[in-house]
Amino acid sequence: MRQISFIFLSLFLVSITYGQSAENPLLTSDSVAQKKWVDSVYSSLSLKEKVGQLYMLQVMSNQDEETKNKVINLIKEDHIGGIIYSNGGPYRQAKLNNELQASSKTPLLIGMDAEWGLSMRLDSTYAFPWNMTLGAIKDNKLVEQAGRQIGEHCKRLGVHFNFAPVVDINTNPQNPIIGNRSFGEDRDNVTEKALAFMKGMQRGGVLANAKHFPGHGDTDQDSHKTLPTISFNEKRIDSIELYPYKTLIKEGLSSVMVAHLNVPSLESREGYPSSLSKHIVTDILKERLGFQGLVFTDALTMKGAADFSETGDIDLAAFAAGNDVMLMSEDVGVGISKIVEAINSGGISEARLAHSVKKILMAKYKVGLNKYKPVGLYNLSKDLNRIKDDVLYEELLENAITVVKNERDLIPLRRLETKSIAYVKLGDDDGSLFYDELKKYGKIHLIEADNLFSLIGKLKSYNTVIIGFHRSNENPWKGYEFSNQDVAWIEEIAKTNTVILDAFVKPYALSDLKSVDNIASIIVSYQNSVIAQKKSAQLIFGAIEAKGELPVSIEPYFEVGKGIRLNAIERLGYTLPERVGMSSEKLKRVDSVAQIAVDSMMTPGIQLLVARKGKVIYNKNFGKHTYKGKEEVIFDDIYDVASLTKILATLPLLMELEEQGIVSLDTKLSEILPEYIGSNKEDITLKSMLSHYARLRPWEPFYYHTLDSVTKHPSPKYYRTERSDEFNIEVAKNLYLRTDYQDSIPKIIKDSELLETLRYRYSDFPYYILKKFIEHHYDRTLEQLAQSHFYEPLGANYTMYNPYHKISDKRIVPTEVDDYYRYQEVHGYVHDMGAAMQNGIGGHAGVFSNANDVAKIMQMYLQRGFYGGKRYLKPETIDKFNQCYYCSKNNRRGVGFDKPQLGDEGPTCGCISMTSFGHSGFTGTYAWADPDEEIVYVFLANRTYPKAGKNLLLRKNIRTEIQRLIYEAIID
Repeated sequence: MRQISFIFLSLFLVSITYGQSAENPLLTSDSVAQKKWVDSVYSSLSLKEKVGQLYMLQVMSNQDEETKNKVINLIKEDHIGGIIYSNGGPYRQAKLNNELQASSKTPLLIGMDAEWGLSMRLDSTYAFPWNMTLGAIKDNKLVEQAGRQIGEHCKRLGVHFNFAPVVDINTNPQNPIIGNRSFGEDRDNVTEKALAFMKGMQRGGVLANAKHFPGHGDTDQDSHKTLPTISFNEKRIDSIELYPYKTLIKEGLSSVMVAHLNVPSLESREGYPSSLSKHIVTDILKERLGFQGLVFTDALTMKGAADFSETGDIDLAAFAAGNDVMLMSEDVGVGISKIVEAINSGGISEARLAHSVKKILMAKYKVGLNKYKPVGLYNLSKDLNRIKDDVLYEELLENAITVVKNERDLIPLRRLETKSIAYVKLGDDDGSLFYDELKKYGKIHLIEADNLFSLIGKLKSYNTVIIGFHRSNENPWKGYEFSNQDVAWIEEIAKTNTVILDAFVKPYALSDLKSVDNIASIIVSYQNSVIAQKKSAQLIFGAIEAKGELPVSIEPYFEVGKGIRLNAIERLGYTLPERVGMSSEKLKRVDSVAQIAVDSMMTPGIQLLVARKGKVIYNKNFGKHTYKGKEEVIFDDIYDVASLTKILATLPLLMELEEQGIVSLDTKLSEILPEYIGSNKEDITLKSMLSHYARLRPWEPFYYHTLDSVTKHPSPKYYRTERSDEFNIEVAKNLYLRTDYQDSIPKIIKDSELLETLRYRYSDFPYYILKKFIEHHYDRTLEQLAQSHFYEPLGANYTMYNPYHKISDKRIVPTEVDDYYRYQEVHGYVHDMGAAMQNGIGGHAGVFSNANDVAKIMQMYLQRGFYGGKRYLKPETIDKFNQCYYCSKNNRRGVGFDKPQLGDEGPTCGCISMTSFGHSGFTGTYAWADPDEEIVYVFLANRTYPKAGKNLLLRKNIRTEIQRLIYEAIID
């Protein structure tokens, strides 16, 4: 190493001037008391102790006992002024910090690199998005809130200085050390974001630090490893690199970190680090820019500085240049000795020392070290990982994700019934969360292959391909580039398929592509975090808007600021309860009740979903498929929803016919089914029938008539164990009913006696009747109609009749071990006997679904017939059917929909609006929607397994008790 020759001039003749309160960011509102404390402490220190205040030592909370003792010795012997914490964990750091503070005569100023949160250095702490991601956000108030919450975390852990924000303007895509740590390449955007971040953090009680002065953005070298060169002229540096500093200084920036850079236009000595340059530190930063806050060196152990001096000399050179704090010296003891020697010899004045030490003490007073309190350990982990942090992270990502290309308005994806969608994962990191989120919206298939030829072959049957490019989210320095194979595969797939490319990396990666001409839509999601993957999938399907704008240019394809704004199309999104005015903590009580239901053997398992304001905020599974089985309930499992079929299949199809004028609520049965002319039911209207106010019998055990009178097993007269044209109705595995028996059921209903008294009496008969009418009208089955009119366009791909021949049995929850009709486990076949005798396709029962799909249909109702960019039903139609026409007759029912009770007992918790509506099912299912509170609640269970027996879910009011808890969780 070469020695640095020092010319010691009188650098500072004036010490801290307390009268310049408008310009000094370290002054407090009680400046008189602050000055008194600073002067008192300063005067109590020896020369060595004063010099010791200039040093900030690196400490790791995961280091061994021997290293810790050395640190304590440095604190006691060399009286260092502060600590910069690095790797470790929060609890260990808090304990260590309390111990180190107790060892220090003067309270220690604590700093950390927490640019995107404490997780930059510590495990078990929160990671907010990187600056590049924040740079894509238009709403700077969100960036300010990010700064504030990072500041709150730092303060909770006893950290006073966060070495953030990075204000480097990343104009060089090849920059190896800044990149994602920068807000972007546009100086105005970088400045606005940095200012917002600074304000938020300092309002959170932690002092900010702008780095790396005079600007580390336009270099392709890392100052940790060498001395990078900034070759621009002074005018360019002043107008670009220094621009953020000028603004932040005017707005109260607390500190600046000076980088180790070679800047020939600002420092005449060849290869001389900016951190040691008096012209850069003092003449430019302090005098020209008027900065009066603390000036930190970057780490003095970095190669960019350490190669330029022998141990201790670099410390002296840095102090002589005008720095206040020597960060991470190679040898604190030697450095202190050299500065003390320079002061004693007159090379450095007492005024110069006082200038820096009193600024450091001012900062200590400002952060409350005049009344130091140890870091509390209670609830530390919880305080550093809060719900509000997750809420903010979601908001940040929703505002950052950027659509840069969207030919023919491909996204958000609409008309799902016309889409066959494949997902292809590229990159070396996990994309399973993205895929799982995509599957919530429709039928998406993961396609994998070992070679391109095979992949292209597999993709031929798909008209839309979503390519997710996933690279590590571990830290911002990880690789982000496409491999040559990735580039080739994307190019070939895009030649034959409509492609949506979603890049979960920094934008520069897209420059690797040979062309973007054939790619229909391109999304930049910036990071491969959990929330980024989920939110990007939601954006593709229109559950959230696209708002972001590129913080950097992607040569040669997209300019900085590019971002296509896309509106949401009212599909269900997925978020946290707090974002829609509900409490996560209070919803935990729902967990408890659901678990009690499972543990008490009221039902083997449960799927439970709650949505509010168009967002699913609770979607959990409990228990197993069966009590003795091993198959745990998961999202993909489907349940026999029993009578929910009425409002999920038959009712919406009837609503369509009412809108078309084919029927009205006053239409009589004799008008739609000629065989009812002359019957005792000819004048029954749809309105009265669907309101269960038509004297119809509740049900008929049709199956009982087909059992052997002696054995009570299926009679050979009606059943066979092999399918044939004559026996073609599959009621269970290897059990086929006579084909012509389907004609018997409608006749039995038509000829049945009416109840003697006209009063509310629930009946399945209306839905047998309507099934026949609807199928005859369209000449298609109810299953075909429900699929084509509703389930397919809604993306309700888990909703179906007769799932036994469509999906794996492992995903179908069994409903009963039948010992009275089919004499086998009912698994994949409809539980309801009447529906089974209609080939599994009943108007009253037969549909299988999961909670997510049921919620889609209920949300469509709640949104007055609109969902996913498509109008299914008119608002006035919803209103017409969601009306109680016979309330005066003590009948709560709407037309098809159940409604809240009129008295004390009924189908709801009694705490819900009268505008609400829903239905329940025999197997334990329940779905309810409330327009007033915009809540959808879905409860799916198989309480009938292994035996229907006592309905404990109903007796113990489990479903309505959960409903009550949901409403008690509302906090807005």
